[in-house]
Amino acid sequence: MLPPDHPSRIALAEEVHARPPEPLDTPSRATYVAVLIERDQRERERAHVAALCEQYGVAPPAAETTHFSTQLGAIRFKWERHSEFSGFMMLTPGLSPRPFSEPVAALLPPGWLAGLPGTTLVAAHAKLIPAPATPLDADTLATLFDGNIVVGGEIGGDAGLAYTDFRIHPDGFVRFVVCNRSLTERQAGRTLQRLFEIEAYRMMALLALPIARRLAPRIAAIEASLAELTAHIADEAGEDESLLQDLTRLAAEIESCLSTSQFRFSACLAYHELVTTRLRELRETRIPGMQPIEEFMARRLAPAVATCATASQRLHRLSDRVAQASALLSTRVDIARERQNQALLASMDRRAKLQLRLQQTVEGLSVAAVTYYVVGLVGDAARGVEALGVNVNPDIAMMVGIPVVAALTAYGVHRIRRLVTRNAG
Repeated sequence: MLPPDHPSRIALAEEVHARPPEPLDTPSRATYVAVLIERDQRERERAHVAALCEQYGVAPPAAETTHFSTQLGAIRFKWERHSEFSGFMMLTPGLSPRPFSEPVAALLPPGWLAGLPGTTLVAAHAKLIPAPATPLDADTLATLFDGNIVVGGEIGGDAGLAYTDFRIHPDGFVRFVVCNRSLTERQAGRTLQRLFEIEAYRMMALLALPIARRLAPRIAAIEASLAELTAHIADEAGEDESLLQDLTRLAAEIESCLSTSQFRFSACLAYHELVTTRLRELRETRIPGMQPIEEFMARRLAPAVATCATASQRLHRLSDRVAQASALLSTRVDIARERQNQALLASMDRRAKLQLRLQQTVEGLSVAAVTYYVVGLVGDAARGVEALGVNVNPDIAMMVGIPVVAALTAYGVHRIRRLVTRNAG
């Protein structure tokens, strides 16, 4: 009943259903690990997940899959492949005897997590527990988070509470605690997934911060060099060619900085937007006496993102300023070259006129020389004829021959010059 499907129709329709949250019973505990992985390690990663599935006798993920979940014994295992990292979530019902004493990751085969290709960026444990009548007190929070400062708030329209300290504890994991008041299983799963994603996207956004800090002295040095070069350009000291080479060197250095940093800076802004989106989705309200998660992020993460954005903007502005200075200097160099060319053309014109005058002088001398030679021949011929007995005066013959020979010679030279000039044109 329909025309043929677009080649991407099914994939696009399924995109909104990608990476669905896992439903969670209360109480439950979870472990989440995000690993930065290179593209050439993707196949090793899939094979590593497939080997885990084989140990539990379940079907492995397909070759081109980007998200995969299955039951591995008592563990609900979920794998999500993102553009730069992969996330692994392990879930199991029930709680451990002591807070965070028996993480879900410990239920995996020994060494499986450590054998993942890539580098760990995020590792977090979470507990989903029934909510008490009142928010958790300071002593309980101190026990759960080793005495660190805790942030949190009521979430999901007061359907639950979420707490964290965003600290990496001695076991290498960040801790989250979610108290369920009236969250459904799906809501509880979405809440836990959002908290893990906030931490993952926060760390991915902050990957640009070391680059911004490392580039800051270099950017400042480039700015100082550009200011000095601009001052020299204003002085018009006559070193335009040298200044243009220095500007070209600065432009190359700026482009080098841009090429090595812009992907990371752009990714920083994109990940920061994802963090703010996930924070809004929590629908957090303040717990009296405690800083909300969103406020904590605004005060800590936003300045770091602003630092990266500022570094990116400074580089782009530097690139524009160098381009403007180079264009200005190039224009001045072109004008100077035009003046030099005009002076050279004027000099060539003067030389041409001198050559023409010299040529005319030479032509006049040539006419005189040819006339002298030919008239001499006429005189010799007249004397020869006189010797034969013919009454001819050689002197008169030479006198008569002078204007005739001179006129003919001048006419011939003029014709030759016109012929050469026409052929050269």
